[in-house]
Amino acid sequence: MCTTDLVNARSLIERNPKALKLIETNQADRPLAVQLFGGVSEEMRDAALYLQSTGISAIDINMGCPVRKVVKTGGGSAMMTELGKTQKLVRCMVDALKIPVTAKMRLGWDDDNITAPDLARALEDAGIAAIFVHGRTRAQGFEGTVNLSGIRRVVEAVGDVPVVGNGDVTSPEAARHMIEQTGCHGVSMGRGAFYNPWMFKHTEHFLKSGELLPEPTFEKRIEVLRRHYHLMLEVFGEERGSIMFRKVAPWYAKRFGPAKPFNKAVVQIKSRRDFEAVLADYLNWRKQFTDKDGNLFPQYELLPMIASFMRERETAAEKRKVIPVPKGPVEVW
Repeated sequence: MCTTDLVNARSLIERNPKALKLIETNQADRPLAVQLFGGVSEEMRDAALYLQSTGISAIDINMGCPVRKVVKTGGGSAMMTELGKTQKLVRCMVDALKIPVTAKMRLGWDDDNITAPDLARALEDAGIAAIFVHGRTRAQGFEGTVNLSGIRRVVEAVGDVPVVGNGDVTSPEAARHMIEQTGCHGVSMGRGAFYNPWMFKHTEHFLKSGELLPEPTFEKRIEVLRRHYHLMLEVFGEERGSIMFRKVAPWYAKRFGPAKPFNKAVVQIKSRRDFEAVLADYLNWRKQFTDKDGNLFPQYELLPMIASFMRERETAAEKRKVIPVPKGPVEVW
């Protein structure tokens, strides 16, 4: 199942054009869940009812986003600091909807406030259909090591509700490792799919057969990059789609090998012509790092991606990379 980016519930109720664009879809995306954020029960319920009427398959409540503009609405990670209120909000939505309601959370606000196991139990009592848990705290953001034991404690805290692990699943091996070490029922992938859009297919195959499929070729990556760009233009128009693609292209480039000129130029594109020119220049520039068959010379070959939870030890520098936030519930800072 695919899930949209998080969308403000109030904006959906007001039919804000930008919010509606975030949930724009087609039948090829089914089944599709929309991820909502907000801290007002009635708004979350009404937004979910609207989505249900449009044929959306499930509603996912974001309880993990660490970004301040989301937290200050009472949504995102702030929901992990008020378990009673959050449980009431979820029950309000579950009682009103016919489609499943799921929740995406983190381990807690910070290391001193690990609330995920208690919240998971409260959500199970409220009728939640599944729980997705990112193995970091709000204070960590997306830095530091994913805590597999933290995910395992959430799995152990609930009865029959499926728990899906998340965080740094950047390879099929990482997916299997997370499942084996935590007992979670599955994994969800976000940023890892930008590195490798084939991750879902490769992971499914590996979990079923134990066989690792070969990495996609550079040519295949460029083909999918182009297709992704053209699809964004279909949805958002040439100028808007090009500007939005500035954020996407550098993720692909992380598996291109040397790509500094491409990364610098692609974040300035405004049109299809700009995109094709940047890509053509990069393909020509990259030839100096490859042999006659187009393969990167050994010194430029990409290292395998290793999830944070599969590295032997977190470095001191990584440990220092946290979002500085006050301690305790959102109301006190």
